Amino acid sequence: MSALTVATLADFAATDTVAVTAAGREIAIYLVDGAVFATDNRCTHGDARLCDGFLEGHEIECPHHQGRFDIRTGAATCAPADKALQTYPVRLDGENVLLSIP
Repeated sequence: MSALTVATLADFAATDTVAVTAAGREIAIYLVDGAVFATDNRCTHGDARLCDGFLEGHEIECPHHQGRFDIRTGAATCAPADKALQTYPVRLDGENVLLSIP
């Protein structure tokens, strides 16, 4: 599985979440305390972009119905969300964000 450069740390200058498209998938990349995480960018409860939601610690809140997900595991942590998000391997290489799509 090869890793693609999908963002840089500079992309997070004004936000803690960025949306990228890789391998035909819309993915949200999160920066928390110097670590990066990646999940599908669509809420599993409704058609909402999670990159437009509110990130607090390691939880992203959907901007539509306030369901929440743990960005480390994808687990739904607050109703009405009850189905986990897909997560993806992601890492920093210097200033670059590298994403692997299985």
